[in-house]
Amino acid sequence: MGTVILLGTIGVLGIVAYRMHQVQLRALALDRFQTIEFAEPTTEQPAKTRQPRQVIRRYLWLPWICGAIASVIAFWLVGFSAVISLTMGLIVALLFVIVEVWNAQRQAAQLEEQLAEAIDLMIGTLGAGAGLSTSMSVVIEELRDPLRGLFQELLGRINFGDDARLVFAQLAARVPLDTYLLFASALSVHWEVGGNLTPTLSAVGQTIRDRLEIARRIRSNATQSDISTIAILGLTYFIALVMWRNSPDQMEAFVTSPTGEFFVAGSMLLQAVGIVWMHWMSRPKF
Repeated sequence: MGTVILLGTIGVLGIVAYRMHQVQLRALALDRFQTIEFAEPTTEQPAKTRQPRQVIRRYLWLPWICGAIASVIAFWLVGFSAVISLTMGLIVALLFVIVEVWNAQRQAAQLEEQLAEAIDLMIGTLGAGAGLSTSMSVVIEELRDPLRGLFQELLGRINFGDDARLVFAQLAARVPLDTYLLFASALSVHWEVGGNLTPTLSAVGQTIRDRLEIARRIRSNATQSDISTIAILGLTYFIALVMWRNSPDQMEAFVTSPTGEFFVAGSMLLQAVGIVWMHWMSRPKF
């Protein structure tokens, strides 16, 4: 009975975590993309348009695949029970989720730093009397990928006659960050009404640098909490390994018994809940 309850709890926890993740992604997408009102083209567009490919690569399913592989290995090769194998796979998947989020945050930080450098270059060229296209050409020559490729595509589409507002909007869609949305909005407004773009870009650049500074501080604190979580997990399994080396027969009898299996799987399930909780509390929200 306890095994059935534990399996049901694991299933419900996985479903709830998946649904919460999907709802959060959907709300974030609606909040960021539906606000781009300036992107509506003046001319009629085809009913079916190709969705722009995002620059920040996410591997949302890879952690769960790794968790499933870990469960299969623990069950078939190591010989753990189904309950312990499932909870072990859940912990592995959640740890890989943290790694995947780290990778996405690293890509976002690189793109924002490159955007701040690009704005500084554009301010210098615009202050010298150059136009917007010339300033973008300077950015293309000075910066590296991935932002260099984005600006090359943006400038090329504008030179070939595409609607500039749609091009700027798709730039914000390809890089789903608030800083790029602000930058695209500033360029779109300038393209519509004209005027001096230098003060606007200066304000945008200062805002981006302030956000980068705050994000660095938040990431440093979040990294400390994530490392602490991993260290505590590692210490727990290290103690279990020492106990198994000292008394392998007693440890095996405890793990294979129904009571021991329930407590081991329950403690691992609580560890999984702790990983989700600590990671959710340490995520930057600004």
